[in-house]
Amino acid sequence: MFRTPHILIVGGGYAGFYAAWHLERRLKQSEASVAILDPRPYMTYQPFLPEVVAGSIEARHVAVSLRRHLRRTTVLSGRATSIDHVSKSVHARMNDGREVELAYDTIVVTAGAVTRTLPVPGIAESAFGLKHVEEAVAIRDAFLTALDRAADMPKGPARTRALTVTFIGGGFAGVEGFGELLSLSRAALKRYPEISPDELNFHLVEASERILPEVSAKTGAWVVRSFEHRGARVHLRTTVTSALGGEVILSSGERFESDLIVWTAGIAANPTISKHTDLPINQRGLLIVRPDLRIGTDDHPVVDAWATGPACTTGDAWAAGDNAAVPDLTRTASPPYAYTVPNAQHAVRQGKRLARNITKTLRGGVTRPYRHRSLGTVATLGLGTGVFEAGPVVIKGFLGWLIHRGYQVLAIPTWERKIRVASVWVTALFLGRDVVSLASVQRPRHEFVSGGRLELRTTSEEGLADAA
Repeated sequence: MFRTPHILIVGGGYAGFYAAWHLERRLKQSEASVAILDPRPYMTYQPFLPEVVAGSIEARHVAVSLRRHLRRTTVLSGRATSIDHVSKSVHARMNDGREVELAYDTIVVTAGAVTRTLPVPGIAESAFGLKHVEEAVAIRDAFLTALDRAADMPKGPARTRALTVTFIGGGFAGVEGFGELLSLSRAALKRYPEISPDELNFHLVEASERILPEVSAKTGAWVVRSFEHRGARVHLRTTVTSALGGEVILSSGERFESDLIVWTAGIAANPTISKHTDLPINQRGLLIVRPDLRIGTDDHPVVDAWATGPACTTGDAWAAGDNAAVPDLTRTASPPYAYTVPNAQHAVRQGKRLARNITKTLRGGVTRPYRHRSLGTVATLGLGTGVFEAGPVVIKGFLGWLIHRGYQVLAIPTWERKIRVASVWVTALFLGRDVVSLASVQRPRHEFVSGGRLELRTTSEEGLADAA
């Protein structure tokens, strides 16, 4: 008796969401069943997180609901803890604490990457990341709360600390988040006559000799000058050696205290993929995939080299996104391949190619390799300032910012989300930025439980409680 194949997608980020979304469009219900496993019930559109930090976009508008938009896909709320392809099963810890084993016929691994952390004293205790919407909201609220506190403080070390912001990492997440928060600070100070713009201290720390490695060195240098012109400091060829107690110590010997520290120093391999799977990985902990996004190599398909048993069929293991070493055929057409960079532009298109190729495989067709040439690079540096670079074409300033907004609103999935984001932008043109902090929502039961009793706590203690 014929059994409908079951496709399990591990990870609901860009690649996973788009793969499921397009599989629904291409496959009939009788051809396959699809399930997606992710601890969050939504896909986060990460390029908009810096604008969430600045309050230019509502936090919920960058979260694309899996259940609303994946109507024929079973949404499983949990996290994969290991993948055993020999037995075609995924071990998962569900959000309610249950440990379950999920069987599949075809697996799609799109679990993404995690924030890369280094053993810098104090970072784990005091810093925020900027990879999820919750972190972006927390950064915004922490900064606005610091302004409220500083406005009532006398001038001195505590006030200086409250008005000092430190971003560690000069990639896209760090630069865009830094630029947007810097822009928010200038707008917010119009409501804080007690604080002088000269009292704000913004530091961007980057270990290499330049920021934004995805753009040209000349463009990166222009971004540094733009930040410095706006009163910020950019520390190149510098690392943070300690952040204990909020005291930031740089490799240059400089030290200062900072209540808000944001860590954006790159990404690392997902530990479930790099340590808990029998699927083939490279030395960086990324899944080895062929140009058509099947796991394995041209000479050694995963089912021939790593799996056994009559249930295994060619093409039943696929991967894409930040957890996969995807060959970049625009740079080299044969092994040894260069690999696509881990960004949203590639992950979205790889998810679509996955859906096409899996559909073709189920129907006995021929798969096609993933090939995509970059459309260019866009970055926001704050309200009204941005940069766009595509080959020799570089557009900076206000026009670069408009291109960034236009590209990103077209790229975010579903018309429902496009309309919501655009409507907030239009409203802000007339009403300006909202500078209200809602940090108290991190502890919604505090007033109820305390009965209004006065508690004196430091900003650092509040940040840790909020993060918890």
